Amino acid sequence: MTGIGTSGEKELDRPGGNGELAGRLVGRVGFGAMQLPGPGVFGPPRDRATALAVLRRVVDLGINHIDTAQFYGPDVANELIHEALFPYPEDLVLVSKVGARRDEKGGWAPAQRPEELRDGVEANLSSLGVQQVGVVNLRLHSDPNEEGHGGEVDFDSQLAEMVALRDEGKIGAIGLSNVSLDQLRHALPAGIACVQNAYSVLDRSSEPLLDICRERAIAWAPFFPLGSAFPWVPKVTEQPAVVAAAAALGVTPAQVGLAWLLGHDPHVLLIPGTSSLEHLAENVAAGDVDLSQETVHVLDGLAGS
Repeated sequence: MTGIGTSGEKELDRPGGNGELAGRLVGRVGFGAMQLPGPGVFGPPRDRATALAVLRRVVDLGINHIDTAQFYGPDVANELIHEALFPYPEDLVLVSKVGARRDEKGGWAPAQRPEELRDGVEANLSSLGVQQVGVVNLRLHSDPNEEGHGGEVDFDSQLAEMVALRDEGKIGAIGLSNVSLDQLRHALPAGIACVQNAYSVLDRSSEPLLDICRERAIAWAPFFPLGSAFPWVPKVTEQPAVVAAAAALGVTPAQVGLAWLLGHDPHVLLIPGTSSLEHLAENVAAGDVDLSQETVHVLDGLAGS
């Protein structure tokens, strides 16, 4: 079984240094499994052998925090994780999320009702082959006008179901994903271990939430840390200031973007995803990139520019 919070763990030299997630020591550079399935996070991987090799290399590199979801594929990422890594290392923290599903065309649909959240947790337990998932994030839908988005589901009912699942030992801790400031404040009494929101050197719209996480020692695991292929999400690696900083340091623009996040706040835990062994090594090496104060000042000025 993996993901159960313990105390007195030995501090190891993890990628990016040590951070804390739900009472566990984890490397600040983790791994996101979202890119392991096929294009659009749908269907089997292009190269199954490589996907399995990436996961095994993740553990070899000392990464002990893997972020996944049953709806990645669907039913693909977790199955790959199980085949590649089971039985899991004792210190591996598996983090999943519930609140969404995939339709037959690969579209993303909400699954927000309490019974759907429970079904999602049970599916993760089965596919990962564990009795408890270390952390499970409640993924909220941000568009209240989206048909069937789940907005009619009472947030307190959702939180109550997550608390019940934690009390039953099926999940070790509760996280939130794609959450608003008001929702985070409302959920704090339930005991929140981590927050996953879009956040990067270019997009700091969630900074007020990070402030709360800093005050409450809640882990902050940003998604879209380097932007996205989505046209409305700018790519960090294409920004001239990031490219210039990378050239001066002899590293890649992606490493600069990730290093800025690590330096911005100690509660940041990175979960960059890749299906490439080369990019995996690049992401891990970002933990060793040292940005000068002058470079940080320049990058700090990119938000909203």
